Amino acid sequence: MRTDGESWDIASGVGVTALRAATYRALETLRPDALIEDRYAEWFVDAAHDPRFTSPLRDPTLVEDRPFGQCMGLRTTFFDDFFLTAAHTGIRQSVILGAGLDARTYRLEWPPGMTVFEIDMPAVLEFKEHVLAEHNARTKAHRRVVAVDLRGDWPEALVEAGFDPHTPAAWSAEGLLTYLPGRAHDELLVRIDQLSQPGSHLAFTTVPTGADPAALAAIRSKYSDVSPFGEGDITELIHTDARVDPAHWLTEHTWAVRQFSTDELASIYNRPPPVLPDELAAFSRQSTCTVALR
Repeated sequence: MRTDGESWDIASGVGVTALRAATYRALETLRPDALIEDRYAEWFVDAAHDPRFTSPLRDPTLVEDRPFGQCMGLRTTFFDDFFLTAAHTGIRQSVILGAGLDARTYRLEWPPGMTVFEIDMPAVLEFKEHVLAEHNARTKAHRRVVAVDLRGDWPEALVEAGFDPHTPAAWSAEGLLTYLPGRAHDELLVRIDQLSQPGSHLAFTTVPTGADPAALAAIRSKYSDVSPFGEGDITELIHTDARVDPAHWLTEHTWAVRQFSTDELASIYNRPPPVLPDELAAFSRQSTCTVALR
């Protein structure tokens, strides 16, 4: 059961989803036709010492037919391209909301003068810092770590870390919004809007547009039960209370919005559409990734 004041680290609660995503990024990196190269992901998984996640790296066949694994390369590349496209327009500050084990500050070829802010829970970022220091990792941009709960007053902490609210920014909320309660979800959009000057960019993932929440919850529960990671029912981590539709809200607040389905991303990146069970294939044709420009 989710509670408003709960906390987590990399091995508990929502933090576990960061390890799951890192595992899939590490597995994508091993593919002969990999869309990404994320050597950092394996570092994080190994450092967690959790056999639920280290085992698939030793034997990828354990997860090769899992729906999320087939989509991770597409989603990661989408956000990689989003940040680099924003930087190409002249933006020099990017914010990764719910950064988890995202290593884009290290992986991407950022232009000179770029600052990347990573926001997440203190315990998650402490784990991340420890692993990166152990490997003597070097960033390709100025990195600012903002250890704060996104359900709280994170804009103040972000500005204190050096964010300039008078300059355009690129924002990402990848795999984040469904884990926020409705109030925090809606406040997040308001705060991004307030901190974004004209020329700002935003990218995020959501549940498929138009999806029936009850049907989606049932499908998630079904596939959680057979998760190779033994995580239990991950649907317990997802908030289903009332919230605004992000794309509609942003459109009403002067953002130009474009949405993409998994199948569309597969076409863009020259990959065959994921081979999914019928009940999931329908969702792959609905929009789940969104870019908004102010």
